[in-house]
Amino acid sequence: MTLLASRYVSSTRVRLVLTAELILLLHAGSVTATAASLTFAGVAFSPGSTVKANVQLSAQEKSLAGQGGNAVPPNAVAMLATPSNFDPGKSWPVLVVCSTSDFKRQNRDDLVDFYRRVGLAEGWVLLAGDGPQPARNDTGAWRGAMTLAAIGALHRSFPGSDKWPIACAGFSGGGKGVGLVAPLLARNGSRVAGIYITGANEDRLSEGYSRVAPAAGFLTTPVYISAGRDDRIATVEQQYNVAGSVKRNGFQRIRIGTFHGGHEVNDAQTSIALRWFRRLQ
Repeated sequence: MTLLASRYVSSTRVRLVLTAELILLLHAGSVTATAASLTFAGVAFSPGSTVKANVQLSAQEKSLAGQGGNAVPPNAVAMLATPSNFDPGKSWPVLVVCSTSDFKRQNRDDLVDFYRRVGLAEGWVLLAGDGPQPARNDTGAWRGAMTLAAIGALHRSFPGSDKWPIACAGFSGGGKGVGLVAPLLARNGSRVAGIYITGANEDRLSEGYSRVAPAAGFLTTPVYISAGRDDRIATVEQQYNVAGSVKRNGFQRIRIGTFHGGHEVNDAQTSIALRWFRRLQ
């Protein structure tokens, strides 16, 4: 190879390397800018993180919150957890969490303790709404009000998220709570794509459907019931009875799964439920 040709090849290689580096820098800058621009209810966050924000209450939500003699708080508190590849320009399934009122647990406590790791691994966004402090009278209406406020914040933060599918998850008393919260979300325009109930010994879903009266199409919502074989608080028999009651009251797509364990949320069952909900979307 001549000296001139050698210099030409060397120069070409340098240009190719510089071009590749420039493309990588531009891409990295774009990703960084996108991540930096993400805000939830005015609070900046990065994909893959969990963020908490104060969110406003609508007139309807204040009315619900005040039922049962509760003082209406100045705002609700919403918690959002997103996968590491979260891009609000795409559609994401959202898991809305409802906790038991025992031990003054809040919805965000169950989000972190029971659902976050598995939910994020399955590619879901997780959302919980609570009051600044636990309610004096922790009613289903209170839980519904705070959850609606969190969903409203989601919709205001990410245009198009009002079309994202939503599943509701509840353990123990939260499994009863979703019986009211899920119909309430559907009645208010959410696209409810699944209901996941663990450790509930009573059917509150049929009652919630009757009281809230969402559209009849709500009866096609998939319902997954997870039962620990050694659960002494909500026995397997009781949870099968819940499934039977839900079916008798018109719900058409019901599955029940059992696992070796007691009164707890089982990660494998959570994965099965979330995957089933996505397949049926």
